Amino acid sequence: MAHGAVGPYGERSMDAGQEGAAFQSRLVHNELSAEEQEAFPEIVTANNDIKNLYLKIRNRFLQLWLDNPKQELVYEAAKVALCRDGTGFQASSSLSMKTHLFLSRHGYINFGIFKRVHPVRQIQKVKVIVIGAGISGLAAARQLQSFGMEVTVLEARGRVGGRIATFHKDKYTADLGAMVVTGLGGNPITVLRKQLNMELISIKQTCTLYETDGKRVCRAKDILVEKEFNQLLESTSGISRDAMKREKWKNLSLGDALELVIKVQEKRLQRKVNEHWKTLSELYNKKKNLIVAQKQIQEKVEEVKNNLCDRNATTEAKNKMIERWRQLSQEFDRKEAEKRTLESNIRAKEEKEPSQIYLSRKDRQLLDWHFANLEFANATPLESLSLRHWNQDDAYEFTGIHLAVHNGYALVPTSYADSLDVRFHKAAKQIAYTDKGCKVVVQSVNDEDSSEVTMECDAVLCTIPLGVLKEEKGSKSYIEFNPPLPEWKRSAIKRLGYGNLNKVILCFEKSFWDDNNHLFGHIGSTTSSRGELFLFWTMYREPVVIALVAGKAANIMENVPDRVIVARTLQVLRGIFGAEAIAEPKYSTVTKWKSDPWSRGSYSYVAAHSSGEDYDVMALPVDPQGSSAKDVIKKGKPRLFFAGEHTMRNYPATVHGALLSGARESARIADFFIGKLAPADLSQL
Repeated sequence: MAHGAVGPYGERSMDAGQEGAAFQSRLVHNELSAEEQEAFPEIVTANNDIKNLYLKIRNRFLQLWLDNPKQELVYEAAKVALCRDGTGFQASSSLSMKTHLFLSRHGYINFGIFKRVHPVRQIQKVKVIVIGAGISGLAAARQLQSFGMEVTVLEARGRVGGRIATFHKDKYTADLGAMVVTGLGGNPITVLRKQLNMELISIKQTCTLYETDGKRVCRAKDILVEKEFNQLLESTSGISRDAMKREKWKNLSLGDALELVIKVQEKRLQRKVNEHWKTLSELYNKKKNLIVAQKQIQEKVEEVKNNLCDRNATTEAKNKMIERWRQLSQEFDRKEAEKRTLESNIRAKEEKEPSQIYLSRKDRQLLDWHFANLEFANATPLESLSLRHWNQDDAYEFTGIHLAVHNGYALVPTSYADSLDVRFHKAAKQIAYTDKGCKVVVQSVNDEDSSEVTMECDAVLCTIPLGVLKEEKGSKSYIEFNPPLPEWKRSAIKRLGYGNLNKVILCFEKSFWDDNNHLFGHIGSTTSSRGELFLFWTMYREPVVIALVAGKAANIMENVPDRVIVARTLQVLRGIFGAEAIAEPKYSTVTKWKSDPWSRGSYSYVAAHSSGEDYDVMALPVDPQGSSAKDVIKKGKPRLFFAGEHTMRNYPATVHGALLSGARESARIADFFIGKLAPADLSQL
């Protein structure tokens, strides 16, 4: 299905029409989403003409917003556009007004950083405390504030952004956390790019690999092993289907499945080797038997020759002997032809002798590099990933190339925080929630001996990372919930995985790498160390190298001094480019996200005992009555809400996922505390 013109980064251009506007907003232009069906029951039961009218109005409003996201799309302006289009506004004013309210409330329009036509006023007697100034918390806070609510954001760090953090020093810039924009087609970052001065650069995907000794990997070998890597992954899909039928495989990890396939391949290879030598042995035996048969024929020929020399033999007997000679000669020639064919088959077999091993040591090292890349994508060792559900969000990937932010991703949360009431160095220690409201006990991070302060509000939006939610009592970042979170919420927190990824940032006076490429890889010497400094990024304007540490190595690195890590990184680089080419870096820094008490890691993943459904459970609010997961939305009266990348089933582990979760929860809080949107009057349609 066409969605209009494609922009320079693979996104749908803003002038791609209403169909393209719907696509860019993650909606289908001619269908109601599940969210819309819930908000517009009157449209669901209406005739097709009314449904099509709603879709036309919705798509037009989206198009108007995307055409100019730097300014608030007020209803008055949208109304003028509808009248100009001849959409029949006079008869559909109630529907178009509700459509505008719906799109604004749910963050499809009027989100991000834009000029407001009407100033925000606090018109609602609703106070919300947002825990965490990451992008999900900031996005929700801005939306809630635009609804007229009083919003306070508590942040334990001295900065906003959470796991979006940018290193800035002199002329150097590098992202310490979130770094890649994974396509703009459908991505809300597309709007932010227009609103803010985001300098995006396309990441060149060509990646030269270097062996442990610094030598460049043969490209043909790399292609061969990468093909095998993809075939191994494809094979795990079959095991995944079998796992649904076998109880003992139900919680099998992707890493276990891959090693299982490798063992199967090794056994198959051994069988192939055994069959090869068995076949070769049979061919040699056949050749031996033919030689014996030929020798027997020669003996018979000698016997005939001797008989022919007998002077007493009659002419008839001699003729018979000559015929016998001729027959034996023909039989000998047939055996000789068979022998030549066998010898040819033997030579062919010997020339195509199968490898004695499935993967050589270097092959396995190269394969481990691809495994490390997969561990980077999921922020965890492969043996922790669910075989059945690790890639459950693949269907929702945005279109377009991957990009980086030249001037640093922290630009986004910093811009979002402007005009918000953010209290820095304030950690929530306890969240109490009752039918009457909530109380948050706050402790100063800078002065832990200072007295705690209790803040009251109507609702709490908890956007702290999943890693912090997993913390045990007694840890610095532990939050006590009173009453305790219901069992269904605690179980989801326990099941869902939360991983780690670290970076080494090195700033040099000049580059020593190929500026035409943005990536190069280094192959580890062992399977256990495959994620150590395995991938290097060089896409910034200034000479900055970012080395990634993934998998098991990411956690091991947390306990190693920074100077040792920097020295090891330089050793790897000098092994590739030569010691003379690389001076000491001007600046360096090392991330240790798991050791950070306010993050405890990098991003979520679907663990072996988990599934995508746990993201949905994490997204659900809770109420003081302890309503079930099934009833809390329909029948409950929630006071405690949750947002963050770990609550987005379709877009986990991403900035856009966190951003969209903030929009989702601000709309949910508005529905509960302001009231759901009233049905549109369709009587005139």
